[in-house]
Parts: sequence; structure tokens; C-alpha cells
Amino acid sequence: MQPQSKYITPAIAAALALGLIVGLEAMDVKVEHNKTFDFKAVRTWAWNPKGAGDVIMARTQEDDAAAMKAYVDPLVRDAVATGLMGRLQPAAAQPDVTVTYYLLLNTNISSQTVGQFLPATTAWGIPPFPQATQSLKVMNQGSLVIDLTAQDVVVWRGVAQAQIKPDAPTDKRESLLREAVRDLLKRYPPKPS
Repeated sequence: MQPQSKYITPAIAAALALGLIVGLEAMDVKVEHNKTFDFKAVRTWAWNPKGAGDVIMARTQEDDAAAMKAYVDPLVRDAVATGLMGRLQPAAAQPDVTVTYYLLLNTNISSQTVGQFLPATTAWGIPPFPQATQSLKVMNQGSLVIDLTAQDVVVWRGVAQAQIKPDAPTDKRESLLREAVRDLLKRYPPKPS
């Protein structure tokens, strides 16, 4: 796996934690790993020395990513440390892997048009009726990405995504964030294929 997978980039990385901070509906968890990397040799971990993580917000011009990071960072750090406990040991120097998280909050639109699922007719060349939107859904989305890096190469990446419920209580948002981290780290180390 390259440092930035074609499937998941750090920019797409970060909204679940923030989504969880804002409340979530259903969570989608996916994990990818470098199949040539020897995870059995990994014993220690540490936070990325360049920064533990980043928060990227793309919803409104009033978004304050720095304030959100100040709120989310201790929660994510604690949840990751708890999730890795018993699997890897924290290292002060020369860890086997470093951990970085990304939280992305954005707004997304899902729409459907009349006839969208019907094949075009070759006789007419166009659908037999004009395209018209029949369903439009605007939603807040969040993604939390956790990367484990060895020698500047991402060897394991977990992504949790969900729709965000802005009116969820704070304790619910925090427990959902911790749940997202726990669900991701349950899949570490990867099972041999």
C-alpha cells in the first residue's frame, strides 16, 4: 500500500470522529493493509512525531477546525491508546509503527432522477422522458481514518464513516467516537490471508 491509497486519502480521512462528535446514525468500517508487511514483528507504537492527527472541515465557512481538533484530539488519543493496549506497547523512541488519525467533516448530496435506473433506448438515443429529480438528500458526513505507518509507508489503514446527527448529546457523541476507534482497532492486526 502506498502512503496515500487510491481509495482513501488523508483529506477523505477525518469525519467520523467529528461526525461522532456531532452524533452518528450508522457506521461503516473498512480496513486495508499492506499484504507484504510482517505484522508479527510489530511490538511497539507511538504517535506520529509530525502530529498525532488532523481535522478537516468542509461544511460551512464558519467551521473552526482548530477548535474541533482541540476537542477531538484528547478523545481520539485516549481511545487509540486503549484500543492498542494488549496488542502493542507504547514506545518512547524508535517505535515499530507510528499512528496518525484524520477526521473529516463534510456535507454530501445524494439524488435520484426519474428513469435513472432504466437503460437508454438505442432507437431514440435518449430516455423517453426528460430527466427530473425525484429524490434529493443533503447530509452531513464524517470519516475517521487511523493510519499505522512503518518507515514512512502506511501499512494499515482503518476508516469509519457515518452520517452525522448534529443534535446528538455530547456524551452520546463521545461514546460513538470511542466506539468507532474500538471497531477499527478490533481489526488490528490483520488476519493472514
